[in-house]
Formats: sequence, structure tokens, C-alpha cells
Amino acid sequence: MATSWRHYTDWAKRRPLALRLADAMGRGRGRLRLFDDLNPPVRAPYVPDLANWERHDLAATWIGHATVLLRIGGMTILTDPVFSTRVGICGGLMTLGPRRFQAPALSIRQLPKLDLILISHAHFDHLDRPSLVRLPRETPVVTAKGTHDLVRDLGFRTVTELRWGESVRLGEVSVTAREVKHWGARTFFDAHRGFNAYLLESSKHRVL
Repeated sequence: MATSWRHYTDWAKRRPLALRLADAMGRGRGRLRLFDDLNPPVRAPYVPDLANWERHDLAATWIGHATVLLRIGGMTILTDPVFSTRVGICGGLMTLGPRRFQAPALSIRQLPKLDLILISHAHFDHLDRPSLVRLPRETPVVTAKGTHDLVRDLGFRTVTELRWGESVRLGEVSVTAREVKHWGARTFFDAHRGFNAYLLESSKHRVL
């Protein structure tokens, strides 16, 4: 019987050197991962119509997995942006990790101007550095405690970490980190990393 990939990951979890190597390989920007798109996922069946996006007082568009485009309080917010075909550690010319089944409903080029990027935690399928590095660096980023090191070096000018119960106000929207039942380690070695839900509040609406 073939050995499951979990056999190797379970082995690596118990070896600090392997975890540190995985951490280093997980900080790549995806520039040379040419093999990732050789077998692209199927297209999304629907493409959102954003023609009147900025006229909406409250709107949401699901792009894929945990990536959602939100409109609230006159702001456009993108959650956990993942546009890559695969997520995981760098394996040279490809990413070693899960492959998405369906392409994102929108490409990065199709996104409207962003006012905020929200990142819930450091798992590879939520904090995807190859996707983040393709987004505008002037966009503010709100992320969980202990995760700024995975974002700031990509060139983002404003990166704010929030612990549970902490808030920050950007424009007309207040962002508050809320407790969730999950975990935040990226490679099992970095258990200091936080994990958040977010409550977004404008003068008219509240979105969790």
C-alpha cells in the first residue's frame, strides 16, 4: 500500500529542524512556480457583475474558498485572498500542497479598488503570499496577532494585528477581532500565531 503524504507530515511535525525548513519554504512569493498552472482548475460557473459595485451600500461576492469581496460603509474589503492554483510550501518550480478544484470567480485583474484586506489566520489556504504580493501595496491589511511577519515584508505599508476584542477604525468601518474555535500555526512550530473572526460595523450595517 502506498505511503500517505500524512505519514511524512506527521514525521516532520516532531522535528524542529524540518519545521523551520518548512517555515522558510512557506515564505516564497511564487514567482518561479511555473508548474502550478500546467493543469489549471475548471472555470467558475459564474462571473460576478461588478458594474455597479460601488453604488451598493451592502454587498458580498464569493470568489472562492474563504475569499470574499465585501462592500460596506463605502469601503471595498477583500477577505483571505487566495488566487493561486495551489497553496503550500515552495517546491522549486511548483507548490507542494493542495490544488484548488475550481478557479476563482474573479481574477486579481478584475478586482475593484480595494480599501482593506482582511486576513483571518496564517494557514496557507487563508494567507497566500503569492496572491498577496500581487495586490496593491497601499491597501491596509488587518490580520491576526503574530502574523505580520508573513505580510509586512511583501511591501504593504500599513499592517495592523488585532487580538480578540481589539478594534481598529478605517474610514467609515470599525473592524473588531472576535474569538473563534480554530488554530493559527502555519507549520505546527509557530503556535504563537493568532486566528480571528471579524465583526465589521458601519453606521448602517454589521457583518460578521
